[in-house]
Amino acid sequence: MGYCPADRDIIEAFIPLKIVPHMSSTLPAYDDVIQASQRLDGLAHKTPVHQSRTLNERLGAEVFFKCENFQRIGAFKFRGAYNAIVQLTPLARKRGVVTFSSGNHAQAVALAAQLLGVQATVIMPHDAPQIKKAATRDYGAHIIGYDRTTENREEIAQYQASEHGFTLIPPFDHFDVIAGQGTVVKELIEQVGPLDALYVPLGGGGLLAGSLLAAHALSPACAVYGVEPEAGNDGQQSFRSGQRVHIDPPVSIADGALTQQLGMLTFALIQRYARGICTVSDAQLRDAMRFFAQRMKLVVEPTGCLGAAAAFAQAESLKGQRVGIVLSGGNIDLNAYGRCLIPD
Repeated sequence: MGYCPADRDIIEAFIPLKIVPHMSSTLPAYDDVIQASQRLDGLAHKTPVHQSRTLNERLGAEVFFKCENFQRIGAFKFRGAYNAIVQLTPLARKRGVVTFSSGNHAQAVALAAQLLGVQATVIMPHDAPQIKKAATRDYGAHIIGYDRTTENREEIAQYQASEHGFTLIPPFDHFDVIAGQGTVVKELIEQVGPLDALYVPLGGGGLLAGSLLAAHALSPACAVYGVEPEAGNDGQQSFRSGQRVHIDPPVSIADGALTQQLGMLTFALIQRYARGICTVSDAQLRDAMRFFAQRMKLVVEPTGCLGAAAAFAQAESLKGQRVGIVLSGGNIDLNAYGRCLIPD
């Protein structure tokens, strides 16, 4: 497995931020997570926490899987998208929203917009999983395709926003999106109690940033780790260097974590509260997918397995601990899923 700074001290210094149109000038706090939880009450599913006796015995630890693969749209993203769109003014709702996403945030914005009577436009790469494209269309969104290797999705979205008056709802670097994603770990700790360690998938950082807010408030001694694919370790490089690092478009089966750079808000929170950033290989992700399919009868997409793969690899360091692992989603094409389950 890739480098994971397991003993890094928490950095308490505030990271200055630029102010861009869709962001607040301050960082979200746990109170914002609480308010998001109230807005989501009765709309987002309170997802189950599953355990595996076999795994607990193997690791010598008590492991709790927060199963966001059972969330609406099959991933945690619904929480942040709804929390952002529900707070728009009537005029902004009338004009519509735009976002960019490889799949899960696309579906989340589409569904949240549908529930609130808002038109959604989604910028999706041509090579996004067909299952995610189909679901996004089924929720009523208009899709604009692009080539992720030659075109800039943020620029396309910004153009659409300025041309049509849409409100941009980015997938991770947004105050209300981060607060909504924080409700995942708020629920987890309320369900199982304090944790010693927590592993969270990391793409652009919205889920990790929100999880850090909740963990710091409810289980302050918990060591929280973000986990990303080895091929897309911009978060790890950024965490090491103390500044955001931009990488070339990565290639991995973890299609939901193929971002090239952390957001400004998410990076600030990760620097402040995270214990470390780990990386895992595609082979480790496949092993984790097979474990969930065979032992727990759970369908978890590769990105959703990031935290689990890292925890499995760090078994020796987790003995005697209470460990939380966020399974962030379960949206995967069945043919691709079958290929991942075939042993190398």
